[in-house]
Amino acid sequence: MLIERVRPPEAGDERAVLSGLLDFLRATVVNKVAGLTDEQAFGRPIHSTELTPAGLVKHLTGVERFWFSIDFAGSDAEWPWTEDDPHGNFPIRPGDTLAGIISAYQSECARSQEITAASSLDATAQGPDMTFNLRYAVSHLIEETARHLGHLDLLREATDGSVGE
Repeated sequence: MLIERVRPPEAGDERAVLSGLLDFLRATVVNKVAGLTDEQAFGRPIHSTELTPAGLVKHLTGVERFWFSIDFAGSDAEWPWTEDDPHGNFPIRPGDTLAGIISAYQSECARSQEITAASSLDATAQGPDMTFNLRYAVSHLIEETARHLGHLDLLREATDGSVGE
């Protein structure tokens, strides 16, 4: 199901622009896989890669948790990756569904939004041995989300021909 995307303010303050841009990209991730069946979302439309649309959304869920909940907020949230896939989370596991993956992503994004809204952009990460500030984490998530949206563009077009926003 498509969700509403809100364009970020073009003349807002730093927080509004950064948060708005990241929220726009987050909504685009969900919309990019909307309407795919589990079979399509788990398929490898570009055979030279193991990336799948659903696997990319799973990865972005882990990235959200890792950067905002664990490293920035210093919470004891469950580690998002396994020892055999320490920074990936791309593989589809038995029992995964696209609806479940999207729901987990949206929940993790909501948790990240709460964390970032409650902190100054100058606030320093609370996780062990972390020295970055929130400004850096938000900027990194904008870059990471945008990069993987490019992958989703290619995978979606190869899967069913859909292109666009």
